[in-house]
Amino acid sequence: MNIARVSSLLLSVLIAVPAAAAISREDLKKALDANPDLVLSALKKADKMKFFELIVEAQQDYQKNKAKEEARREEEERDKAFKNPLKAEIGANARTRGNASAPITIVEYSDFQCPYCSQGFKNLEQLRKMHGDSLRVVFKNMPLSFHPMAMPAAQWFEALALQSPEKAWTFHDTLFENQNKLGEEYFKSLTKDLGLDVAKAAKDAKSESVAAKIEADVIEAKKFGIEGTPAYLINGVPLRGAYPVEAFEQIIAKIQAAK
Repeated sequence: MNIARVSSLLLSVLIAVPAAAAISREDLKKALDANPDLVLSALKKADKMKFFELIVEAQQDYQKNKAKEEARREEEERDKAFKNPLKAEIGANARTRGNASAPITIVEYSDFQCPYCSQGFKNLEQLRKMHGDSLRVVFKNMPLSFHPMAMPAAQWFEALALQSPEKAWTFHDTLFENQNKLGEEYFKSLTKDLGLDVAKAAKDAKSESVAAKIEADVIEAKKFGIEGTPAYLINGVPLRGAYPVEAFEQIIAKIQAAK
């Protein structure tokens, strides 16, 4: 087996994409099992820099193709949703902001510790200023497991909403503006500053009703195939990721044109 073939086989494994038709992972395993010194020998004879440049180039090509495919899939999903919008549950205990009869509703699935969600918060604030009473925002919790303070933050947000939905929104805004401060003492301090009952909030944050509310939000997100944050439904049309304001505007314009 020559150096070029070994290099090709290695590339196929290292970038985790299928190799050429004549190459398989089984081929590689058999070759290395039979000749464990083959790779070292090949590298000694080959131009190592060129070899690793090939690996980097292959990785970059793979990522570009993957991004294009993901963008194409999301575009197809949005096109379908314009005709058959995804329907989020917006009940009496939904955390809403804005005119209840607004023609545009953005449902947001977010994580208080996610840096991309912080940018998403800023984008939504800009959109609220631009559209005024024509836009309603619905916040839904999706605390990710690898953000240790995301769940406690969501619990305190929901606990404060039981006392004052309006002040809970102030709490929400402050958390996204100060993600580096997230923690139990900070939550208590903000609650006190807002003039709310800290002891009640701490108790409610651990309650079954708050846990059920957050769980319902997460279950709904997963039902729509949402795995990361932030993610949005704009009148039922999905937009996944920290897209700029222009991306929201394009969807809103299309919705308005359809009406």
